[in-house]
Amino acid sequence: MSSNIVESEIIKILDSSFNPLHLEVTNESNMHNVPVGSESHFKLLIVSDAFSELSLVKRHQLVYKALSGVMELIHALSMHLYDLKEYESNPKAIDSPDCVN
Repeated sequence: MSSNIVESEIIKILDSSFNPLHLEVTNESNMHNVPVGSESHFKLLIVSDAFSELSLVKRHQLVYKALSGVMELIHALSMHLYDLKEYESNPKAIDSPDCVN
């Protein structure tokens, strides 16, 4: 049974750092070769005005900086980061592939 401690912390940090218009945090650990209940693989979908006019690299840097306190607990992080205009024209995150191991 997972207590979702890492996921809850990610949500709290992202909410306070980016004031998102839309936020999805998906624990994808069950798709990988890790123990049941793990919180090591996450996918983020964040829509925030904080990303307006920023390159993809800069957006990723901002998220990594915001999550710096929990990154040592995360093995993999997939990020889909949009401003509102971008999200309205393409409102989806790419599905993650299953683990091959």
